[in-house]
Amino acid sequence: MFDFIDGASGDETLRGLNSSAIDQIRLMPRVLIDVSERDLSSSILDQKTGMPFGIAPMGMCALAWPGADRALAGEAARRRIPLCVSTASSMALEQVIELAEGHAWFQLYADQSDEFVDELVGRAASADYQVLVLTVDVPIPSVRPRDRRNGFTFPMRWGLPQLRDFATHPHWSLATLIHALSHGMPQPMNYATSSGKTSFVRNASRARAGWSFLAALRDRWPRKLVVKGVQCPEDAIRMKSMGIDSIYVSNHGGRQLNAAPAAIESLAQIRQAVGANFPLIFDSGVRNGEHVVKALATGADFVMFGRSVMYGLGAAGGRGLSDVLDLIGHEVSTVMGLVGCRQSGEIDSGCLASQHGNPAIHVISERVAE
Repeated sequence: MFDFIDGASGDETLRGLNSSAIDQIRLMPRVLIDVSERDLSSSILDQKTGMPFGIAPMGMCALAWPGADRALAGEAARRRIPLCVSTASSMALEQVIELAEGHAWFQLYADQSDEFVDELVGRAASADYQVLVLTVDVPIPSVRPRDRRNGFTFPMRWGLPQLRDFATHPHWSLATLIHALSHGMPQPMNYATSSGKTSFVRNASRARAGWSFLAALRDRWPRKLVVKGVQCPEDAIRMKSMGIDSIYVSNHGGRQLNAAPAAIESLAQIRQAVGANFPLIFDSGVRNGEHVVKALATGADFVMFGRSVMYGLGAAGGRGLSDVLDLIGHEVSTVMGLVGCRQSGEIDSGCLASQHGNPAIHVISERVAE
């Protein structure tokens, strides 16, 4: 289970490069500014949030810890941050948004069939989701060596390696077993609760999501529509021209094309391509509050966390998740103060230090000069 969360595609070099590229960005400390009071509240897509970050869509979170989706929804409600609910979430989308008290977006894959996708869009609308996020960077499954080595499939195939692994992690195994006896084994509930009881196929192709699919979805969905998994500036420009409300810059945390650019570099290039005022959301490689500030300074309007919250869940369930989010919030607040910002909205390219040889900084410097 840890390898499923922690792993990436190919030789996994992009997974580390995402974070190291953010680490290389330098911030300029500012002094003699009264930053004794700092406000972390933000807004994105006409929604006010308690923090400038939220929780990225992740499928089958209950594999990290039983009841994970309930814990995620509770934290989203308590902190007023968006939880992006995966198509493959282990709790039905209607239940998640209720527990999150409306602080939820729905992430859509062009999966299985037109009828299934159309039903999901209709369910999201009926449940009063205001933001629909179409993920487009998974047209075909990637090669994830750790999952292959571990024989990780869904449904799980049991053998001696799996039994040995569970036996050596009794805390997780017992908690999962107890939860399963009363609630059943974790499964992708948006599939199980569909009208046709659609079976989840982990390696199914999602290549049906072409430009015509996006245009039809834009016509169908009257609320905010976001496209996730964009790295090419030309793609971003075309999406903007189609009336997409926001672009979500991401390389899936290095879980798809291992040879793709570091996501922070794509963020800078896409910000230059779409202009200063078009909303951009960002994930991939973000591990702490300092990374949040760097991403905002690089051009993001909002940042999403994936693996970091899953590490907290896997380590200590809901308490671990809360601790991680507390720590990230404290780090954002501290770094904001040290760069002279009183509000998260003040974080911009002026917070960046000049750094020769950093592609992201070079692109941003050019944009500022223009």
